[in-house]
Amino acid sequence: MARGERSSSDGERSPEERERDRQERERRRAEQRGGPPAPADPEPLPEPPVPAAEPESPPHPTPQPPLPEAEPVIEAPAEPEPEPTVPAVLPPPAEAPHEPQPALGHTPAQEPAVDYGEPVPAEPELEAAADPAPPPAEPPFLTDRTSGERPRRRGGRAGGRILAVIALLAVLAAIALVARSLKSSSAKAPPAPAVVTVLIPEGKTRAQIALIAKTAGLTGSYRLATRHSPILKPEHYGAPKSTPDLEGFLFPATYELDAHAPASRLAEEQLVAFKENFGATEFARARTLHVTPYELLIVASMIEREAAVPADRAKIAAVIYNRLKEGMPLGIDAAIYYAVELRNNVATYTGELTEADLHMNSPYNTRTHTGLPPTPISNPGNASIHAAAYPAQVPYLYYVAGADGCGEQVFSTTAAEFEANVAKYQAAVAKNGGHPPTCKK
Repeated sequence: MARGERSSSDGERSPEERERDRQERERRRAEQRGGPPAPADPEPLPEPPVPAAEPESPPHPTPQPPLPEAEPVIEAPAEPEPEPTVPAVLPPPAEAPHEPQPALGHTPAQEPAVDYGEPVPAEPELEAAADPAPPPAEPPFLTDRTSGERPRRRGGRAGGRILAVIALLAVLAAIALVARSLKSSSAKAPPAPAVVTVLIPEGKTRAQIALIAKTAGLTGSYRLATRHSPILKPEHYGAPKSTPDLEGFLFPATYELDAHAPASRLAEEQLVAFKENFGATEFARARTLHVTPYELLIVASMIEREAAVPADRAKIAAVIYNRLKEGMPLGIDAAIYYAVELRNNVATYTGELTEADLHMNSPYNTRTHTGLPPTPISNPGNASIHAAAYPAQVPYLYYVAGADGCGEQVFSTTAAEFEANVAKYQAAVAKNGGHPPTCKK
């Protein structure tokens, strides 16, 4: 018969049959454990006491339902604790037998009392691998002991806040370091250089401007710096290549420079300012007047030294162009003064021209030489440049300082008118003790 099946026609089994069955089960278990088979004739176990008043079992007991393929477990008094049951489907291990271990989930103290009068169904054997590894324990914060669910992680938002605070502190520390660095660098930074204001009036000569630059504290030689410059070439304005210096191109204005800056820096700014104020319009007017731009600049330099009041500038320009047209010597004493300054190597000559000065041999002596001087005799401003470009439309050929001493010139067309005006001026000088007359206005 197959294991676990009984014939419904069997009666009560004898104690010998039960003992044989038990021995057979023990032998099978020993084989499964890999141990030695149970002894063939173990000592018979004592019969359990049978109650005297209990009648014998009926010859035909009630049939039991089929059990799973597992033998009933009967406690053996003298045997050691049984080892864990190994599934029948696994082959016996090849290693040496080991000490018996208690069955999983089963201890001898939990075995129920066996009644040999009737078969006791065995607990089903556990089909589990030997020595199974326990599952890894989860961290206590991942599992809810009451519900078995994984609780939501706490502290994520708090951790983010902590990181945000740390980042903010780092930014504040960086800002503090930058501010401290800027403060220390600004404290150690050298003071800004002082600025000096250099005022160049209209009509000053190159020698006179050199004295102004020296007084302002500029370093180096201004006269050397104004001989030639890559910023401006006089030849571009029609000047001869033999032009000795940049007289006339040093534009008068107010300049702000670093203290102790080189004088060449002032010269550079003056030349740049001239190019900004003398341009296409002046070139066009020079062509209209049949002169070169450089000659127009020479006329403007004489106007700047001769005119004492603005209203006289255009009239003086007319006299110069009219005399050039007639081929007459210009007779402008300001040019003779410039010649005396060059001869005496002085910046300014304030004395009266002598008879010798009036007859000195110099190209700047406009009493003895016709035409324009070879170079400008000063550095004119915009007003005089404009007057040279737009002379008054008058026929005047002469002018002389007024006898009242207020600076206006007295203009005339004929030589007779001119001689009469000269006599008036000389009388005023004689009356003032040999000095130019004093203005009474």
